[in-house]
Amino acid sequence: MARRIDVTGAGGVRLAAWEFGDPPKGDPPRSGTDAMIPAQSTGERDGHVVPGAPPGSVNGSGTERTPGVLLLHGLMGRASHWASTARWLSERHRAVALDQRGHGQSEKPPEAAFTREAYVEDAEAALEQLGLAPAVLVGHAMGALTAWQLAAKRPDLVRGVIICDMRASALGSASQREWADWFKSWPLPFATLADVRKWFGEDDPWVERPNPSRGEFYAEVMQESPDGWRPVFEPEQMLKSRETWVYDAHWEELTQVRCPALVVRGLDGELGRAEAQEMVRVLPHGEYAEVADAGHLVHYDQPEAWRAAIEPFLDAVLTTP
Repeated sequence: MARRIDVTGAGGVRLAAWEFGDPPKGDPPRSGTDAMIPAQSTGERDGHVVPGAPPGSVNGSGTERTPGVLLLHGLMGRASHWASTARWLSERHRAVALDQRGHGQSEKPPEAAFTREAYVEDAEAALEQLGLAPAVLVGHAMGALTAWQLAAKRPDLVRGVIICDMRASALGSASQREWADWFKSWPLPFATLADVRKWFGEDDPWVERPNPSRGEFYAEVMQESPDGWRPVFEPEQMLKSRETWVYDAHWEELTQVRCPALVVRGLDGELGRAEAQEMVRVLPHGEYAEVADAGHLVHYDQPEAWRAAIEPFLDAVLTTP
C-alpha cells in the first residue's frame, strides 16, 4: 500500500509523492484518506490526497524517525516503477518515491521549467517537506543524476546516494536527435496494453532481443484515452528535460558528492564498466556494484539481484549515526 502526499516543487509545480508501508510509530498523525499508488501491472487505483508530514528529524514523541529513503525514477518513469524496491525498503526504512515533474501524477504544465535546476529543487523540496532528511537518495538514470546533483548542492540533506545506470559523460546532439526520432516511431495510440508490452518488449527497433520487463516498464506509463492507450507524459516535455543534460558532462558534480555513493550498473546496461569504475574513482566515497543479466532497467530486470547489490550499502549508511 502507498499513500499519496502532495509536495510543492520549484515554481509551485504540484508533485505527487508516494509513501510505502505504514508510517513509523509516533509520527505526527495525518488527516485524509489513504490512497493507492496507480499501477497498471498491479491493478491498484487512484485515491485521495494525504497531506505531508511536517519537516524535521524527530517525530511527535521526540524519538528519532525511521531512516528515510527517497526514490527517483528515470526519464519517462513514475514512482510506481519503484513499488517492489520501496515495499522491501519500507520494512526497515521510511521509503518514499516521487513522481517527478512532467511524470506520473505530478503536474505537467506547458509553461513549467524542465531544467536540471528545477528537477534538483523538486527533490530538495520533497526531502524538506516530507521530513526525510538526511536521507539516502536512490536514483535510476535521470533520477540518479538528480540525486548526485542534489547531494553536491545540499550535503546536509543527503547521507548516501545510489546511482543506477546513469552516465556522467556527455551524450551529444546525435543522441538527442535519435531520441526525437524514436518518439516519432511509436505507433500511437496503442489499442491495448498487450500491444504496448509487445511493441516495447519485442517490436521496438531499439530492442536487440525480446525483453518482457521492458514491455512491462512501458505499460506502466500508459493511460487509456478515448482512442486507445497513450503515455501519461508529453514526449516534448521529455525531450526538453533530456536536452538539459545530454550536451554536458557531469564529472565535476560527482567530485562534490561528499557522502557515501554506490554506482550500480546492469551488465548489459547503458553505463559501461570502464565509465562506471571511473565514476567510482572520482567520487570521494564511491563504491561499485554490478548486476548480471540486467540491462538499463536494472531494478525491473533483476529485482532480487538488485536488492542484493544495494542492501549492504544501505545497511552501512543507514545504521551509521
